[in-house]
Amino acid sequence: MPKFKLFKDRKGKADQAKNNKFVKLAREIYVHARKGGPNPESNFALKTAIAAARAEQVPADNIERAIKKATGSTDSVEYEEIMYEGYGPGGVAIMVRCLTDNRNRTAADVRSIFNKRGGNMGESGCVSYMFDYKGLLVIDREQFETDEDTIMMQGLEAGAEDVLVNDDSYEVITHPHEFEQVKTALEQEGYEFTSAGVRWLPQNTVKSEGENAEKLIKMMDAFEDNDDVQDVYANFDIEGEEE
Repeated sequence: MPKFKLFKDRKGKADQAKNNKFVKLAREIYVHARKGGPNPESNFALKTAIAAARAEQVPADNIERAIKKATGSTDSVEYEEIMYEGYGPGGVAIMVRCLTDNRNRTAADVRSIFNKRGGNMGESGCVSYMFDYKGLLVIDREQFETDEDTIMMQGLEAGAEDVLVNDDSYEVITHPHEFEQVKTALEQEGYEFTSAGVRWLPQNTVKSEGENAEKLIKMMDAFEDNDDVQDVYANFDIEGEEE
């Protein structure tokens, strides 16, 4: 019985996390469609947001609803994009990207999450210099039978800046403006992506373990649970699974 309860708890958390992710991706689409128009071919930000949503398997109906709501809405709610920067336990650099209709509420929430878990929120620019703004396409190695040289060649020929080979995935790095071009070219080669988007990637990582790792995991969970937080970028590396 305890094992079944644990499974139910984990499944419930996973389902909730998936639902939260869908809601946040739909909000991203809504904001960019409202700001730059509903046509992704003439609205790069919207095109990127749609690509990210599809990579996370957001249903097409959800995407269409978000665009229609943005273009036909008389809703006076306007979302503002804000990036907060700070440090986690062990000096880990963290960037928190938010879409909010209430700057004061969001700033207080983000600061509280930092403070309660052994970190602190800093000034704008305090850690962003440790990150690069890049397109990232992640390919699951188990899903595609290809060798490292082939994916490297295909990625670079498509316009990628680099292709990183991991034990379980290939990471294709692009300039933000080349992201859609590279994504389209690799899709034509038959690839699908477990993750696709333009984001802040750390230049280097900091190893975290023990109590610091536990606090960081809880901090990331708290950010993910916050409705205003869209993305969190950090430079920590946790080996294995901290429980």
